[in-house]
Amino acid sequence: MKTVVVALLLYGGVFFFLVGSIGLIRFPDALTRAHGAAKCDTLGAMLSLSALVVYDGITFSSFKLIVTIVFLWLTNPTATHLIGNSVFSKTKGMGD
Repeated sequence: MKTVVVALLLYGGVFFFLVGSIGLIRFPDALTRAHGAAKCDTLGAMLSLSALVVYDGITFSSFKLIVTIVFLWLTNPTATHLIGNSVFSKTKGMGD
């Protein structure tokens, strides 16, 4: 049962990383690319690291992985917001 849960979490993580990579290539401008990459990157990392936590069980390494997940959940959207805000400020008034 544990192996099935780990496999599902890893496949979910790989799926979101793949979708984010495709979005990064296919979306037309920087704002939509940042949106797609940030959403999928955050979910992909969370699912992949969660798979490692389930695989490893309750250990000190799992605690560090959970702290890493929390850190990614706090920093990734913040960095994406700053990048998007910078792009929006730079291109404001250029198009309509």
